[in-house]
Amino acid sequence: MTITLIGAGNVGYHLGKRLYKKGMTIHQVYSRQIGNAQLLAKKIKAKPTDDLSKIDGQADLYLIAVKDDVIALVAEELGKNSVLKNKLFAHTSGAASSQLLARHFKRYGVFYPLQSFSKTREVKFSTIPICMDARKKKDRQLLQLVGAKISKKVARISDKERAILHVAAVMVNNFSNHLFYLGQQITDAEQIDFDLLKPLMLETVLKIDQHSPYDMQTGPARRNDEKTIKKHLAYLQKFPEYVQLYTLLTKSIQHAYRR
Repeated sequence: MTITLIGAGNVGYHLGKRLYKKGMTIHQVYSRQIGNAQLLAKKIKAKPTDDLSKIDGQADLYLIAVKDDVIALVAEELGKNSVLKNKLFAHTSGAASSQLLARHFKRYGVFYPLQSFSKTREVKFSTIPICMDARKKKDRQLLQLVGAKISKKVARISDKERAILHVAAVMVNNFSNHLFYLGQQITDAEQIDFDLLKPLMLETVLKIDQHSPYDMQTGPARRNDEKTIKKHLAYLQKFPEYVQLYTLLTKSIQHAYRR
C-alpha cells in the first residue's frame, strides 16, 4: 500500500508516522510550509513538497489532513491534475462532509482518527477509533484495510453520524479541557498547587471506562447541596466570568437527575 499525505500538521504528523511504522509506504508529504513537510518526510522516508501541482499519481490512497476550512481549496487544486482523476482521496476531518471531495474526485471518502493530537505528545494509536466511509464498496474495503493496520477499532460512520460524533467529542474533550484550564486559573490565582487536582481529574476519566458518566456523577449539584453551591458562587465573584458557567452547568446537572 502506497499513500501520499496531504498535510503535515498534528494529525498528518502522527498519522504518517503510524502508517509508516505499520509497513505502509508513504510516497509524498505535502505542507504549505516546506520545513514541516521535510521534517515528517525524513522520519517516514517520503518525498517532501510544498507545491500541490507536484503531487503525482504513484500512490494508492491520498489522505488530506489539513484544516477544515482549506479542505475544499486543496481538493479543488488537486482536482485539476488529470493523473489523479481515478485515485482515492479521503480527508481526516471530524466535522467536514465528504461532499467537499465529491465535487473534484470520482473516488472519495473519509478516514477520521477520533482523537486529539499534538505533535509534542505521543499517542497510543492502536486504541484510537478510525471512523471511515467511502462512496464505493471497493474504496470502503481499502480504507477498512488501512484502518485495521493502525488501529484495533475501525467503524464505518456516515457523514451525519460523524458530524454528531464531532459535537460529542467537543463536549468531552475541548470543553472538559477548558474546565481544567479554569480550575488551574483559580488555583494559580490563590497560589495553590494545581497538581493536587490531577489525581481527581484522572480518576474522573478512568472510572467512566467501566461505568456510565450518568452513574458516576457526584458533587453539590448532583446531591442538591444548595448551601455549598451558594458558597461556591459567592467565592466566584472574584471571577465574575465563571459565575454564569458554574450556574449553567449546575442547572444542567440538576436537570439530568430530576425525577
